[in-house]
Amino acid sequence: MFSIGKLSKRTNVKVVTIRYYERMGLMTEPDRNEGNQRVYDREALERLSFIKHARDLGLSIEIIRELIVLNETPDMPCEEAHKIANAHLEEIEKRIAHLKTLKKELMRITTHCHADHIGACYVIKSLSDHGLCGSEHD
Repeated sequence: MFSIGKLSKRTNVKVVTIRYYERMGLMTEPDRNEGNQRVYDREALERLSFIKHARDLGLSIEIIRELIVLNETPDMPCEEAHKIANAHLEEIEKRIAHLKTLKKELMRITTHCHADHIGACYVIKSLSDHGLCGSEHD
């Protein structure tokens, strides 16, 4: 059995975040001891570790909720979990491509700037006039 503080330390999840997950329904409300303190079992530790790892991978609360439901039916085929993971992977790949475009544009505008004062700064002008950008990046 774990207090909320010990659960927090074991999982590296802040106490307020644990309470948030309880309010969101990702974790069940724990039993309480005689002093009315939350008491967590091994299952809660495993659930919180699952949630933390999923969040570290960038999964949303809604997706984590779906995965928890899937996890509660262990005999079910894992096709749905694969679909969820692959959809998230595709989204990550899109974000990476977008970030690469942003990086390229920022490198371009910073290397084109040779001014010594803001009035002639190409960075400032490029931010003010999207037409000066070398590519689309919204």
